[in-house]
Amino acid sequence: MFPHATLEITDSSRRLEKILKLERSCDYSIHDLSRVQLDRAKPRVPRFNMPFELGLCVADANRGEGQRQNWFVFEAEANRIDKSLSDLKGTDPRIHGSTVRGVLSGLGDVFRRPGRQPSVPQMLQIYRALRKNQAAILKKTGSDTLYTRRVFADVCVLASSEADRIVKD
Repeated sequence: MFPHATLEITDSSRRLEKILKLERSCDYSIHDLSRVQLDRAKPRVPRFNMPFELGLCVADANRGEGQRQNWFVFEAEANRIDKSLSDLKGTDPRIHGSTVRGVLSGLGDVFRRPGRQPSVPQMLQIYRALRKNQAAILKKTGSDTLYTRRVFADVCVLASSEADRIVKD
């Protein structure tokens, strides 16, 4: 499995078209609703991108054309999703408590498969290596943000090489 982001799609299509194209090309999608909160800057409104993208995914996954996508919802606090997105009743979100360890534990839980399976401590080692090398990657790519195609690709390569080094069969 390899992570993907719309940053990889370099055509001139609109962001929404890129999101749908990417979602339809993947077997899995992760939607973390824990960051739906009021912005500090005015106007103080929440960003609804993640719930919107989740809605698109759920609608698309239920369109009945044979292709079924596995989608997972992550949230920081238990029961908050029941209030903020009550239409998802019956969906059990992965509660991560706003911690890296919690997110990695949830990801390890949903992506169980035979063969090489990293433990949470191993995933934390990989995460720490990524954090340690973040500034160097940004400098090498001439970027000041992680949200570019080149930086995303470099982060994925580093994560994969660290996983190969740390996680044994």
